[in-house]
Amino acid sequence: MKSPAPLHVLLMILLLAGAGSGVWWLSQDQSPFSAPINDENATDSAEDLPVPPVPPRIAQGADYDRCLSMLTTDPSGAYQMAENWKTGGDGAAHCAALAEIALGNAETGARMLETLGTTSKAPAIARASIFGQADQAWIIAGNTQKALEAASHALALAPDDPDLLIDRAVAFATLEHFKEAIADLNHALDIDSRRTDALVYRAACLRRLDKPDQAADDIARALDQDPDNVDALLERGILRQRQGNEDGARQDWERIISLAPDSATGDLAAQNLALQEAGPERK
Repeated sequence: MKSPAPLHVLLMILLLAGAGSGVWWLSQDQSPFSAPINDENATDSAEDLPVPPVPPRIAQGADYDRCLSMLTTDPSGAYQMAENWKTGGDGAAHCAALAEIALGNAETGARMLETLGTTSKAPAIARASIFGQADQAWIIAGNTQKALEAASHALALAPDDPDLLIDRAVAFATLEHFKEAIADLNHALDIDSRRTDALVYRAACLRRLDKPDQAADDIARALDQDPDNVDALLERGILRQRQGNEDGARQDWERIISLAPDSATGDLAAQNLALQEAGPERK
C-alpha cells in the first residue's frame, strides 16, 4: 500500500522547507517540521490531495470509480453524487470524505475518514489505508497531533507498511519527537532499504539531534541510490553549510536549481543561495 506520491512529496518538502531555512535559524533551533500544509496549499492542485486511493480499496464498482474520478475536476459534484448515492455504503462515505478535502474542508474530511476506518467491515489492510488518508488530511489541516493518532491507528492494522511508518515519522518529527520518528524510519528501512525518502527524513532528524556524521551517512546512501534526488541534495547542502563548507553547499543548491528549477525544493535552494550571497549579516 503506497501513499499517492504527490502528497508524499509535499510531506518531504514540509520536512525540508524548515530544514533548508533552518541553516539560517540555527540560533533559534527552529524545528524543520513546524509549518503545516494548509488547506489553501492543499487545493492548489488536485495532485496535492490524498486522492484517488490506490488498492486495497474500501469499496469496488463503477459508481465508486466514477465518484472518485470526479474529485480532481468537480469535487462539488463528487460530494453531491456521494450524498445522493443511497446504497453506496463505504464507497459513498469514502468519496464524500475525500470530496470534503478537495473542497478545502480537510478537518471535516479527516473526521469522516476516521469514522469510516472505525466502522467499516472491510479487511484490515483497506481500513489501514483509510486511516492513512486521515493522517494525511490532518497534516493538510495543520493538526499534527491528530495526524499522529490516525497514523498510529493505521499502523495498528498494518504494522509493517513502510509508507504508513514514514507518514507517522513525519508527524512525530513535526512534534519534535525525533527519536520516535527515527524508530519508525528505521523500521521502514528495515522493510525496504532503498527508500530514499526515508533516508532523507532520517538524516534531517539526526541533524536535529546533533548527529551530523550519521546524517551525512544517510544522505550519502540516498545519493548513491539516486544521485539526482533534489531533497537529498538540499539536506546535504544544509549539512555542508553547517560544517563550514560554503562552496559544497552552494554546489548542491545550484545543482538542485538545474535539476528542478520550478519545484518547491528548487525555490528553497534559490532562497538559501540568496541568503548565502547576502552574507552573515542577513542570515
